[in-house]
Amino acid sequence: MDLCVTIKGVSFLLQTGMGILGNTVVLLAYVHIFYTEPKLLPVDMILCHLAFANLMLLLTRCVPQTMTVFGLRDLLNDPGCKVVIYTYRIGRALSVCITCMLSVFQAVTLAPAGPRLSRLKPALPSLVLPTFAGLWLLNMAICIAAPFFSMAPRNGTVPAFTLNLGFCHVDFRDSLSYVINGVAVSGRDFGFVALMVGSSGYILLLLHRHSRQVRGIRRPQGAGAETRAAKTVITLVVLYVVFFGIDNAIWIYMLTVAKVSPVVADMRVFFSSCYASLSPYFIISSNKKVKAKIVCAAEQNQPSVDNQESRDK
Repeated sequence: MDLCVTIKGVSFLLQTGMGILGNTVVLLAYVHIFYTEPKLLPVDMILCHLAFANLMLLLTRCVPQTMTVFGLRDLLNDPGCKVVIYTYRIGRALSVCITCMLSVFQAVTLAPAGPRLSRLKPALPSLVLPTFAGLWLLNMAICIAAPFFSMAPRNGTVPAFTLNLGFCHVDFRDSLSYVINGVAVSGRDFGFVALMVGSSGYILLLLHRHSRQVRGIRRPQGAGAETRAAKTVITLVVLYVVFFGIDNAIWIYMLTVAKVSPVVADMRVFFSSCYASLSPYFIISSNKKVKAKIVCAAEQNQPSVDNQESRDK
């Protein structure tokens, strides 16, 4: 195994391991919160669903990608490729949509109450689940073409207009279907990214106005929690936009060439998965509820470790 392959394999392995661990911890923390508290806040429900979408993305894309880099072949047959690629596309789409949803919900929460918002704000908790259902249906419909073009790798040369994922091929047959698929996916992503950037800019404006108004005045109870939540949302949006920009710059390049190099495809996979791997650690570090559950679980586990060490002595 040469140095380039080793570096690529270790990079994917670290990214996949960190991402799966982080998102699993966030999900388990929210499951515990769900059973110990009467109800979850809208932001908590959205963050929980974001962790689930990111975990789905990592399991269906980074895990087989890492196995392929280390030399494992014939991982999936044609039906397996169709299921994995379709699930990955949905998970990736949900990641951007739910991040956008998080930003919009937080902007509505912080916005000054007006004639319209006075009715919308109390209804936010009841809108979370229908919004989830709508995003799932939307992305399942947009990504429906992926299974028809996905297949297990064939021996021989890779045809033109084929995305060589290593463990699967996505063969678009001709340039028209290749470009239409690219435009549909990119158009959806750019639309949601534009919406999340706009709502995040509005959040920053509200925070700036609030800081000027309360300068020298004691902050009201609960303002600190709202500010921390808003900063977490902005951090996640900035993180997504950075990796989204790199991902789509590579994707636009891939749309302009008939045969895509496996190295270029690997680079796109790595950068497009960075958000799914890093975002749970921002959630853990900034969300007091999640952090408290993790600390509590660690403290409960510590006595059993100490008792075991004392018995060993």
